[in-house]
Amino acid sequence: MSEFTEAMAQVAGAVSVVTVQDGRDDVGTTVTTFASLSLDPPLVMVSLAGSGYLNELLLRRDRWAVSVLSAGQKAIASRFATPGRPGARLLLAGTPHHRGRLSEALVVEGGVTALEAETAQVVPAGDHTLYIAQLLAVDYVDASAAPLVRLRGRYRPVG
Repeated sequence: MSEFTEAMAQVAGAVSVVTVQDGRDDVGTTVTTFASLSLDPPLVMVSLAGSGYLNELLLRRDRWAVSVLSAGQKAIASRFATPGRPGARLLLAGTPHHRGRLSEALVVEGGVTALEAETAQVVPAGDHTLYIAQLLAVDYVDASAAPLVRLRGRYRPVG
C-alpha cells in the first residue's frame, strides 16, 4: 500500500451505492466519496473511477440515485464493489428496493438516506471523474439507522 493510500485509509467515508438506469439494464457501484456541496442550490458530489462502466453511463445519463447504506448493509456494499458484477437488479434480488420517481434508478431501501440527482457539471480529476449534481428529491431519511462507513480498508458500523 502506498503512503498516500495508507494516509487516506485513515479517513472514514460513508458507504453508498450509486445507481443509474440506462434503458437496457440497471448499473451501480459502491462509493465512499459522496458529499453535500451546497445548500443553495442543493448540490451533491460523487467521485467515480474514470475507467468504470458506471462512469461511461453517467456521461450519457444525467439522472441517477445514491443510497447511503446503513450498518446492516455490508453485504450490499460488497456485492456492488465486486469486479465483474452482474446488473444491479440481480445484485438487489431479495433486498428491498424500488425505482426513484424522477431518476428511474434503483434505490436501496433500509439505508440511512437515499437521494435522486441530476448531473450539472462533470470534472475530470486524475484517474477519477467528479459528478456535481443538483438534488432532484430526497427519497427517504432514517435518522435512527446507524450508517456504514469504510475505514482502514474495512466496512464498519458507526454508533
